[in-house]
Order: sequence, then C-alpha cells, then structure tokens
Amino acid sequence: MSRPLIGVTAYFEAARWGDWVREAVLSPPSYAKMVGRAGGAPVVLPPIAPSAVDDYVSGLRGVVLAGGAELAADTYNGEQDPRADEPQPQRDRFELALARAAIRADVPVLAIGRGMHVLNVAQGGTLIPWLSDVLDSDRHAEPDGGHVIQVSVTSKLGKAVGDRVEVSAPHRQSVRRLGTGLLAVAWAEDQIVEGIELQGHRFGVGVQWHPERGTDTRLFDAFIEAAR
Repeated sequence: MSRPLIGVTAYFEAARWGDWVREAVLSPPSYAKMVGRAGGAPVVLPPIAPSAVDDYVSGLRGVVLAGGAELAADTYNGEQDPRADEPQPQRDRFELALARAAIRADVPVLAIGRGMHVLNVAQGGTLIPWLSDVLDSDRHAEPDGGHVIQVSVTSKLGKAVGDRVEVSAPHRQSVRRLGTGLLAVAWAEDQIVEGIELQGHRFGVGVQWHPERGTDTRLFDAFIEAAR
C-alpha cells in the first residue's frame, strides 16, 4: 500500500552549517519521524505565499499544523501581550490560509500545540493571549508540569487515545471561544480546553499537547488512516 503524502508546516529561522549562517526552512524532526512511523510520507511545507495553499492541498492527503510561536493577537482581533513570542506574520497568514484550504477540501488535519490555535482561529475562534493571567497560576506553562487530560470517548480523539491521557505540554495560550463547527473534546482538570474537533470533517483534530514527542503512535495512526 502506498504511503499518503502528508504536509508538515515549518518556519523560517536562522540556521548554522559549517561557517555559514543563513535563513532556513526548519521543522523539528519528531513530526516527520512520527508521520513516517504511522505509515505516511512527510513533506515539509515552508510558509510561502498564502496564494499557494490550494495547490499544496490538492497534492496532499493530510496536513499537520505543527507547534511553535504563539499566534499574533491581531489574527483574532485580540491585543498582543508583550510577554508573548515575537509575532511571525508570514507564518500566521500562510498557516491560517492552509488550514482553511484543507477544511474546504475535506483533507485530514492534525493540529498540534500552536496548530490547534491556528485551526481554531481559522474557523473564527479566539484565544486567551496569556493563560496564567486568567488562571492566576503558571501551572500550564511549567516545562515539567505533567497532568491528566479527560477526553470525550465519542470523539475521534477519544477513539484513538482513550478517555484519559497523561501529557506534559507547556503552553501560554489557550482556546477562549471555539470557532465555527468546532467542539471541545478534551479538557484539563481546570476545564482548559486541550483538544478540539471539526464536526462534519473527515478528520479535523487539534490537541494542546505534543504526541509526536512520545512513543504512543495511536493519534498519528488514526490520522494517517483517515488520510488513506
């Protein structure tokens, strides 16, 4: 059986090789490795002009919206928090357009970390720009702060990973208002949304944690199966 072609979003960043330092298209290898382990053929997508997204989507069987810097607040009519990462407007524009194109084409989408926020904003949702201010706690931003997530067993996410999953995924932003067609399907103990799904779509799943970093392939297996 041929491997479905899966696009993985990337970003521009300065990189060094030998004595050279140049801008490069970068993507953590964990995404490509996990796509490969699950049976897909990964392709890295540089954040070029949004006008190219329909051409990308027409040649892909699935899209991974990868993690990274926080979305700029102007993408959801919010106010930029000065503590957030420096905005990456080119990447924001490209990934929002890519998410919308994949949704229109019913191409499976797995949105991870920042990617979950991209999926939500692409559908008209909003974000909490600095989560610890809302909770009066930094527990979601702690690097080693593992916690248990409750998952809806009737969701695609729940069918893939079960009703409970223990994760360690620091994040400083979170979903505030869900976008059109999206449902919350996973929550932390404090009811912060940790997983979302796009209703009526072949596979449109977003998670706040990073399944590509572990050894559990079940979510990627379900994603690749949908892409076939």
